[in-house]
Amino acid sequence: MTQGPLTTEAGAPVADNRNSETAGAGGPVLVQDQLLLEKLAHFNRERIPERVVHARGAGAYGTFTVTADVTRYTRAAFLSEVGKRTETFLRFSTVAGNLGAADAVRDPRGFSLKFYTEEGNYDLVGNNTPVFFIRDAIKFPDFIHTQKRDPYTGSTEPDNVWDFWSLSPESTHQVTWLFGDRGIPASYRHMDGFGSHTFQWNNEAGEVFWVKYHFKTDQGIKCLTAEEADVLAGKDPDSHQRDLRESIERGDFPTWTVGVQIMPAAEAATYRFNPFDLTKVWSHADYPVIEIGKLELNRNPENVFAEVEQSVFSPAHFVPGVGPSPDKMLQGRLFAYGDAHRYRVGINADHLPVNRPHATEARTNSRDGALYDGRHKGAKNYEPNSFGGPVQTGRPLWQPVPVSGVTGDHEAPLHAEDNDFVQAGDLYRLMTDEEKDRLIGNLTGALAQVSREDIVERAIANFRQADADFGKRLEAALQALRG
Repeated sequence: MTQGPLTTEAGAPVADNRNSETAGAGGPVLVQDQLLLEKLAHFNRERIPERVVHARGAGAYGTFTVTADVTRYTRAAFLSEVGKRTETFLRFSTVAGNLGAADAVRDPRGFSLKFYTEEGNYDLVGNNTPVFFIRDAIKFPDFIHTQKRDPYTGSTEPDNVWDFWSLSPESTHQVTWLFGDRGIPASYRHMDGFGSHTFQWNNEAGEVFWVKYHFKTDQGIKCLTAEEADVLAGKDPDSHQRDLRESIERGDFPTWTVGVQIMPAAEAATYRFNPFDLTKVWSHADYPVIEIGKLELNRNPENVFAEVEQSVFSPAHFVPGVGPSPDKMLQGRLFAYGDAHRYRVGINADHLPVNRPHATEARTNSRDGALYDGRHKGAKNYEPNSFGGPVQTGRPLWQPVPVSGVTGDHEAPLHAEDNDFVQAGDLYRLMTDEEKDRLIGNLTGALAQVSREDIVERAIANFRQADADFGKRLEAALQALRG
């Protein structure tokens, strides 16, 4: 059964969708063939700019269910009672590759989760690692330039990658994660997720807590070796996207156990590590992970472009009871993500179905712009007004944070055990001998591609400061490889 006649964009029926209108059977095409022009013009504009980072991705809808009472910590409505369910959309991604890149590559994975709460959308834009390469957003464009194509060669250059990392010792912890076993997940279902940043929770009494989010895969951790990934990336570039889609199609819904680490605000100033440094983790012995919920993915998008590519996430999308922290990387992302999507998708990207709140209506005074759908009709577009327009609540979403000092380009304050190497060394020492062997092998293969010896020496020196054995083994492996 057909769905009715094929039409133009304006809804007029199409008489012939297979032959262009010409001047006679063999003559030139006529400009009056508006169907032809409409189809070609639309085709020319079907691609929007891909994301600068996290371009390659896959997504699915699901539900988040509260399993523990956390009302003593946060007044967020979607966390208000055990058993409460909230619709979600989760987009997985790689960081450095373009839209056509393979899934099975060594790269951090984005873990961006949109909660469609009754108080508006809450976006938690994280990764599959609890840390990152840098702690200050001012370095982010430079870092990503090293991961992308060189302006002269047009290729990704190992010299650029390792030059930046070796000159940015704070990256040592994340690089150790990246070149370990978890650097190449076997699928999106078989990896953990993290909010990575520190966020604020505040309760009805106005008390403040700092939190870190953890999503523990219930499928178990599975990873690929470098050799396995090379084969899979060549045979099936869409491996992770396909695995996610097919698992949901057959009813094998992936789930994650959701937990948080909670730090009372008063303890932040004296914690042994800077709790707002994205290159550091909080010790689980100091702040255990407390289970708060379950995340299940159970519905595939109907259209990848409309729902995955045009989905937008911003760390600035908070709800009452949740807010930012002084994390300098997070502070930069509060602006950068929304601005990127305003450029990439358009000023009205939030009007698209995948981005719209589900249980509430967005009531703003913003109007017009590309793709504006006229939703406000004739309502006034200013506030305050005396025509019954929306009004402010007078209650901030999060609690104020005390600050002091003089303005300036400051480095983050040091805490008792802060340095750029201690946690990378801890991670290395947690590994089994077999895991260390694979880590050294992966790093050796990557550093062997670097042409300048001074860059290699700086990189090895960073790993040596993390752990003497780490640097010693890496240096010996490189020497053996070079003969």
